[in-house]
Amino acid sequence: MQLKRLHTFLLKDYLLSFLATFFVCLFILLMQSLWRYIDEMVGKGLELTVLAQFFYYAALSLVPMALPLAILLSSLMSFGGLGERLELIAMKAAGISLFRIMKPYIVVIALLSVGSFYFSNVVMPDVQLKWTVLLRSIKHKSPDVSIPVGSFYTGIENYSIYVRSKNHDTKMLYDMMIYDFSGTAGGGGSDNIRIVTADSGMLVSTADKKGFILKLHSGEMFENMKGSEVQVSRKNIPFRRETFEYRELIMDYDNSLNMVSEESVSNKQSTKNLDELTASIDSLQRMSDSMAVAYSHKYVNSLFFGRTLDSGYVKANLDTIPQEMLKSYQTMINRRTLMQLKESCDRAVNKMQNVRNELDYFGDRKLNTVDKVMWKHNIEWHRKFTLSFACFIFFFIGAPLGAIIRKGGFGLPVVISIVLFIIYYIVDNTGFKMARNGGWPVWAGTWLSSAMLFPLGLFLTYKAAIDATFNMPTVGALGKNISNFFKKLFAKLKRSKDKPEII
Repeated sequence: MQLKRLHTFLLKDYLLSFLATFFVCLFILLMQSLWRYIDEMVGKGLELTVLAQFFYYAALSLVPMALPLAILLSSLMSFGGLGERLELIAMKAAGISLFRIMKPYIVVIALLSVGSFYFSNVVMPDVQLKWTVLLRSIKHKSPDVSIPVGSFYTGIENYSIYVRSKNHDTKMLYDMMIYDFSGTAGGGGSDNIRIVTADSGMLVSTADKKGFILKLHSGEMFENMKGSEVQVSRKNIPFRRETFEYRELIMDYDNSLNMVSEESVSNKQSTKNLDELTASIDSLQRMSDSMAVAYSHKYVNSLFFGRTLDSGYVKANLDTIPQEMLKSYQTMINRRTLMQLKESCDRAVNKMQNVRNELDYFGDRKLNTVDKVMWKHNIEWHRKFTLSFACFIFFFIGAPLGAIIRKGGFGLPVVISIVLFIIYYIVDNTGFKMARNGGWPVWAGTWLSSAMLFPLGLFLTYKAAIDATFNMPTVGALGKNISNFFKKLFAKLKRSKDKPEII
């Protein structure tokens, strides 16, 4: 009974710390994510409901990153607080081992790991689908905000707009060139392209948000009159040039927020669960293998046999074909002169070089079209499990480390947690990039960070079990030591610089 009360006390203390740190970490990551998409959201007149959906889906998509960090930080704070208040020493003095103290925590972490796997496999694909649809819909709203500088923008149907520079504060566009493919002048058709140039202009929405008005200043308009009543013949096509000080072009465009279809993003690996990822990986693997077999069969036949042989014939006569080829080549060599042999060798070298170039092109094409997509799906498949394993690892790092340093609160535990999480994040991204580019096997890249931190968790758990202690300085003392180190370093550099040079 006393042990159950103790476990209830420990769990209450830990869950409060975990919930507080989880929402703090999620808020920080959400603010960091907001800065990534701030350019696509500012100035587009988004409604509060749309913004609420954006923050809701963004917060859910960041749960896999916030959960391990919250477990690490809450474990450090909880066990550090127990050690700082001497409660951990009192429990050990009463004959309760560290693993018995950690037993209720392990149960909670196990439930969180199972919940994180369920979240990654069931909830996360739907969240990623809805969030991707919302992001693309926001990106296509109000194209006047996203007209690039120095390249043609084709986001408005039947128009191609080029802008040399623009003022982001006034939304004024400068040195504009517009290609009008709508065919409103002269009866339509691909030959009736109207070209408009202007020194400056501004793209504004109409009152009903069903189009745009392009207000142009100091420009010219060029168009032919092909298909018009004034055309004399097919060879003599009238041409019209107009100079204007101010002109308005009306463009049809639905400026309201129209959600793109979910089918357009449903093929991404982040929107699939384990079963769908497994099916996609198998399909992509078969496609990759079939492409490799088809190309190898083609080049082996054409290069070595000079003709396309039936695969059954090749398998049945695999032992005799090399002997027949050697006899054929020997007979051919004996009949040729030295000059003819030299020419044959040169042609063979050129042919091999061409084959090598074609194979390199095929390899790049296969890599870009099939293999990279398969690797991305495989990475996402492994990440369904790495999140759950990371929760366990961070707990067995944070809890023993908190028991060793015996410092609670938001001081030193926060610093240690941030440092460890940054190391984990860097290593995880490195492994992800190596696996995505094919430099490493997918399993090695995705599990690299977990494999690196797992021995650290075992070491710290062992040290905490044998009651090892580290003399950890406070945050203020640590900052003072770092400051003194740099002061001494700069003083040495200054003395070496001021030292007279002996000639």
